[in-house]
Amino acid sequence: MQSDLSLLAEKMGGPLYYNSSPEHNTQLLAYSTDASVYQEKPLAVAIPENTDDIKLLIGFARQHQVTLIPRAAGTSLAGQVVGNGIVVDISRHFNEVIEINTAEKWVRVQPGVIRDDLNRKLAPHGLMFGPETSTANRAMIGGMVGNNSCGLHSIVWGAVRDHLLEVTAILSDGSDAVFKEEPVDANHYTGLKKDIYAGIQQLLRDEARQALIKKQFPKAAVVRRNTGYALDSMVYRQPFTAGGAPFNLCQLIAGSEGTLLFITEVKLQLLDLPPKETALVCVHCNSLQDSLRANIIALQHQPMASELVDRYIMNFTREHPEYRKNCFFVEGDPAAILMVEFMADSKATVTRQAEQLITDLKQQGHGYAYPVLYNEDTKYAWDVRKAGLGLLRNLPGDTQPVNLIEDCAVSPQELPEYVHDLQEMLQKHQVNASYYAHAGAGELHVEPMINLKTKEGLALFRNILADTVVIVKKYNGSLSGEHGDGRLRGEYIATIIGQETYELFKQVKQLFDPHAIFNRGKITDTPPMDSHLRVQVNQPASTLATHFDFSAQGSMLRLAEKCSGSGDCRRSEMAGGTMCPSYMATRNEKDTTRARANVLRQFLSNTADAEPLNHKEIKEVMDLCLSCKGCKSDCPSGVDITKMKAEFLQQYYDKNGVPFRSKLIGNFAAQMKLASIFRWGYNLIFGTPFLRRIANRAVGFHPERSMPLLPGTTLRTWFNRRVPTQQGGDKEVIFFCDEFTNYYDVEIGQRAILLLEALGYRVRIPAHLESGRSFLSKGLVKKAALIANENISRLSGLVSEDIPVVGLEPSAILTLRDEYIDLARPENKTNALHLAKHTYTIEEFIAAAAEKGHISKAAFTTEKRAIAVHGHCYQKVLSSQHAISTMLSLPEHYSVQVIPSGCCGMAGSFGYEAEHYAVSQQVGELILFPTIRKMQPDTIIAASGTSCRHQIKDGTHKHAKHPVEILWEALIKN
Repeated sequence: MQSDLSLLAEKMGGPLYYNSSPEHNTQLLAYSTDASVYQEKPLAVAIPENTDDIKLLIGFARQHQVTLIPRAAGTSLAGQVVGNGIVVDISRHFNEVIEINTAEKWVRVQPGVIRDDLNRKLAPHGLMFGPETSTANRAMIGGMVGNNSCGLHSIVWGAVRDHLLEVTAILSDGSDAVFKEEPVDANHYTGLKKDIYAGIQQLLRDEARQALIKKQFPKAAVVRRNTGYALDSMVYRQPFTAGGAPFNLCQLIAGSEGTLLFITEVKLQLLDLPPKETALVCVHCNSLQDSLRANIIALQHQPMASELVDRYIMNFTREHPEYRKNCFFVEGDPAAILMVEFMADSKATVTRQAEQLITDLKQQGHGYAYPVLYNEDTKYAWDVRKAGLGLLRNLPGDTQPVNLIEDCAVSPQELPEYVHDLQEMLQKHQVNASYYAHAGAGELHVEPMINLKTKEGLALFRNILADTVVIVKKYNGSLSGEHGDGRLRGEYIATIIGQETYELFKQVKQLFDPHAIFNRGKITDTPPMDSHLRVQVNQPASTLATHFDFSAQGSMLRLAEKCSGSGDCRRSEMAGGTMCPSYMATRNEKDTTRARANVLRQFLSNTADAEPLNHKEIKEVMDLCLSCKGCKSDCPSGVDITKMKAEFLQQYYDKNGVPFRSKLIGNFAAQMKLASIFRWGYNLIFGTPFLRRIANRAVGFHPERSMPLLPGTTLRTWFNRRVPTQQGGDKEVIFFCDEFTNYYDVEIGQRAILLLEALGYRVRIPAHLESGRSFLSKGLVKKAALIANENISRLSGLVSEDIPVVGLEPSAILTLRDEYIDLARPENKTNALHLAKHTYTIEEFIAAAAEKGHISKAAFTTEKRAIAVHGHCYQKVLSSQHAISTMLSLPEHYSVQVIPSGCCGMAGSFGYEAEHYAVSQQVGELILFPTIRKMQPDTIIAASGTSCRHQIKDGTHKHAKHPVEILWEALIKN
């Protein structure tokens, strides 16, 4: 098979990865999971460039009897894209919006188009694609068709099936086919498509089968019906039902989970953009049952959405210091809140709708409080649910929420009784669960808390689903509402739909895919639902000794396991956020936070491996990680890859040696101390392009990357030689003289000190060491730990609430607040926490002082200036860009806008390194560079990070200033 795969790889235009090298093995490990609990290493991973590549793959699969697994974003919760065949990732190349028809309100797209990105392109035309999953900022149209996705507003906007007009696909014999509204008579067609149409007609024209389907499928009142193939949708169409909707096999393709054909294009019906005015009634209830009965009343008022969040999830948000501010609308201690949304063209209309609902609920005795949020304020309510779900996945220990019965749907009118039965069943098993989501559609996402690492937990996993099947069948509901069957629920389809109906599904599969080459083992002939799980039963606790303290997460393995696979790291740059810059640039799954966490987890969980971090595969998957820390905040589970990458590198170096360039970069401060002695020589070399290129090549830097030159002094030297001044008041600050400011950005440091003094602060620079950031950036954690502990000892006794430590360079000063805590020796931990508590970026410090009234706007110019801010990644994650805006808004007429950029792409030494230069520039070109190039010439560009400023200089030839420089220039000097 290896030789055959090698020949296939040579023929394909796009890459094909198979187990031929550590690099290829990394790809296979990255694609072995999705957002489900399943894991299975694929035979190969293909990234087709065009339809010819797909046809080659189909021919290979047919010849060798392997299965092709179509994959888009890989956010499936039921294991739809996990298997041992060839994973075919269409996300990188099949992502074009082909045609927008505004007159007829439809769009033609390739399956790799992201739903939210599509809607951004449609918005100027006043149109949108309606179905919106919670993953809509990375979920792709192909995956949404496969799952028949629904979303928040499905009671009005429907599911994908309701908007799917046409599918262009490649069939299992390699032939092209288009499915749309067209005659069912097979004589109109040729080849396999003719056989499919003939087979469907024969299958469904039998009245006994029609009666069977109508009886066995979920009742019509269940609007979310995705169990198996949608034969129930077909039998109500012509020619099987007189007067029914026209025949269109797209109805069957939607929800088929890639098991019937390979989609290459889809045509979608569009909707007008929704009205601008929104009202959200937050119905507070004393019990879950009361909220479900309130939901029945709410649906009579024809809302846009009716969503539920229970106390269990809500309390995670209410108890979190950062997110509790969003809970301002919560009154008392509700057991559940039902969020009922109305939209209209006027505020008066949505207000009237909200008031009518509240009156009705009060009259019928449902709920005890009914706050109403309007327009922008509604996002706070939705954020309570979103934040709570993310925090729920941060539970300590191995008992975690499991996607198992989260996709079952019943009639909304029967939802109270269904949930009552479900609660009794879970109580019988002594299992807690969370309840949230789509009450209006009769579907609650119920996530039981199970420890899948124990035999007892594994038994619960099966028994709870088996018991739920009985309950769902009792209400004639659907086992799968919007997340699909996959390999999680496929085993129980026959139980819930009946064996005879299940046999019809097998016939459908045989018609389309007689050789079973498309996504084998999904919907039909599914393997046991408790096989191929990503966790191991009775797995011993990790005993890996680490340099960082991972006790807060349980262990390094436990931190890696926190990745649920939800794929938030697969957002495009248009969706905003910092995570994950390398994926945004390359669009490679290998370069996602998810891939890095999963590859780490797979090696760390191998208890037979005495050196789990000594693997080239991990080095490969970490290579393009910029250590931006975006995953620490943007990932809903807070999977901190930056920390784990540094730990891995140190342990890998311990076994394989430290590369020369890593030593050189890590010892940045020592190098610059030496260079400052021979400043003229350093500046001659790096100030002369020809000599700089030679020097760059010698150390592995890209020849075209410019280097900062050294000023005439260091900041410490300047500060120590100053004539004592009476400037500054009775307030004192400790200035952290980081290594980058001390050697490169001396003038900025001088202006910062002069500014602080002018604003009434006495400035001290104690005898501390460098920050250790350069060592951390190259994985030299042991050296960084020595520096951290020494600085903790030197600084912690000096700082207090009245005397904080303030720094200029975000990557350095925020190290004191982040890594120092996890690098501190046990006896130094309390001091580390004390130091972190009183450490601030200079923007945070000045913004806070201004808000307290310690700094007056009168101290600054009244001239008008336009400022565009690019925030350093660490500020976005560990601090706030708001502090920069607040500080720069002190001058009365300074207009400040934040550039919606993620990482700049430089990331310390990353952008200098020859092999990373191209990706560094790609990251900059996503948002930052184009935005700056379009700015007016008089706009001032602000960037706190020294790397950011240098990247902007190299990428746009524009000069960016540190915010402190801008404020110093705005200061009215006496």
